Amino acid sequence: MKVFYSDHFVLPLPEGHRFPMKKYSMLRERVEQRGISRLGEMRVPYAATDEEILRAHEPTYLKKVVTGTLNAKEIRRIGFPWSEKMVERSRRASGGTIGACRAALEEGVAANLAGGTHHAFADRGEGFCILNDSAIAARVLKAQGLVERIVVLDTDVHQGNGTAAILHDNPHVFTFSVHGAKNYPFHKEESDLDVPLSDGADDGEYLAALGRGLKRVLDLAPWDLAIFLAGADPFVDDMLGRLSVTKEGLDERDRMVLESCQERGIPVAVTMAGGYAKKVEDTVDIHFQTVRRAAALLTPQRRPTHG
Repeated sequence: MKVFYSDHFVLPLPEGHRFPMKKYSMLRERVEQRGISRLGEMRVPYAATDEEILRAHEPTYLKKVVTGTLNAKEIRRIGFPWSEKMVERSRRASGGTIGACRAALEEGVAANLAGGTHHAFADRGEGFCILNDSAIAARVLKAQGLVERIVVLDTDVHQGNGTAAILHDNPHVFTFSVHGAKNYPFHKEESDLDVPLSDGADDGEYLAALGRGLKRVLDLAPWDLAIFLAGADPFVDDMLGRLSVTKEGLDERDRMVLESCQERGIPVAVTMAGGYAKKVEDTVDIHFQTVRRAAALLTPQRRPTHG
């Protein structure tokens, strides 16, 4: 399985910052050690171009990001200090999702060991998200004529508000988000299908809600591609999660999503999204089991042809 990684493009953060940047290198090392990919299948993504980014973001916002002219309020909303390395990493993470989407169309499944930056809006970033890789990738692939119908399956514990806003009323992309009802963002956007969960939802409640929503969404159309945001933050010990889902429950989530897509012949690009467990090793465990499950369940296959 082709796996795209960009952890060596490090976003420098101040001591004590709560974003677990080291999870990315830890995850890539685990994937390498366990032989998920064959020789040559672990790839450094290219940096998404301005032309590609502008399919989802406004020119004025991109210019401020690139030139470092975001104001103090905009920087606080994002949650990261600006740096050229932040810009480069954001481009690479978006390039990783574009690359994973293209590889999935060729082989059935691929993964980006970053991405899932679903709180970035067309005109602003927020919640540790600068560029919206899912929206960028969806619009790039559609513009290139590689897909007609895309579904975004967002299982991060926080609603994909930026993705929902950018792709609102887009007839070619369906946005699905299962998330904590009272968690960040406190003002929710309108996805094509939202499944809100109460605080403390456990494996049973989480998986039942996901299963109902997933069947409804996947049966709507013969999707050409799914972008699966496999957030680790529904985990019971996540500092920002507020749910009570176990590692076993999240593994079952991954099985449900991946098998449901496989049964319908839908290629899947997997991205990592959030994860803020008290022990970073738990976040890495959850992300790794997602990648392992994808490699095991979705054997390489040619993209299905829809009539």
